[in-house]
Amino acid sequence: MFDSEFWSINWALMQGFGSTLLLFSVTLVASLPLGLLVCFGSMSNFSPLRYATRVFIWVIRGTPLMLQVMIVFYLPGLAFGMPVENRMAAVLVAFIINYAAYFSEIYRGGIEAIPKGQYEAGQVLGLTDNQIFFRIVLIQVLKRILAPLSNEVITLVKDTSLARVIAVGELIRAAQDIVAQQALIWPLFYTGIFYLVFNGLLTLAFGALEKKLDYFKG
Repeated sequence: MFDSEFWSINWALMQGFGSTLLLFSVTLVASLPLGLLVCFGSMSNFSPLRYATRVFIWVIRGTPLMLQVMIVFYLPGLAFGMPVENRMAAVLVAFIINYAAYFSEIYRGGIEAIPKGQYEAGQVLGLTDNQIFFRIVLIQVLKRILAPLSNEVITLVKDTSLARVIAVGELIRAAQDIVAQQALIWPLFYTGIFYLVFNGLLTLAFGALEKKLDYFKG
């Protein structure tokens, strides 16, 4: 039988996992639509906007997420004398910006893979550009980007552990606190079960979504 220590450790880890779920959920909900806006900027016919957006994407993708978290948290205090009080908010800002940049490139690859004939067919039918995109192009893009998108989402689950760099109490930080306070090492390895189960559920969800989109074979 499991003793009280085991259950108390589980409870502490569950609290940390709650922060992990919060960080994951808010990042995903905010970065997916933001990534689409960034994608439109990187594909814009307006050169200054296109170049500025692509430089932004290059900087975000070319620097570590951990560094970005530290910049968002520490820079306002160091540069402007306005320290960030809410650590979770700082992590969320860094994560949302980072993943929006990555998602934008996934979107761009999917959109650019659609044959120009699809757009021309929509124009022949008298559809507007917005109608062509949302009624004809978008469903095809979703089909094409689902696999890379699922990989990025699963990476996000694991990246949430980087929040501990500014002492946000996510799952790994909770386990580290237990190791330091109780001189137990197993809780740190035990966290792997949380990640495996969560990523397993996400894998099943994306698999079901992929089957749902199987009717489109293009």
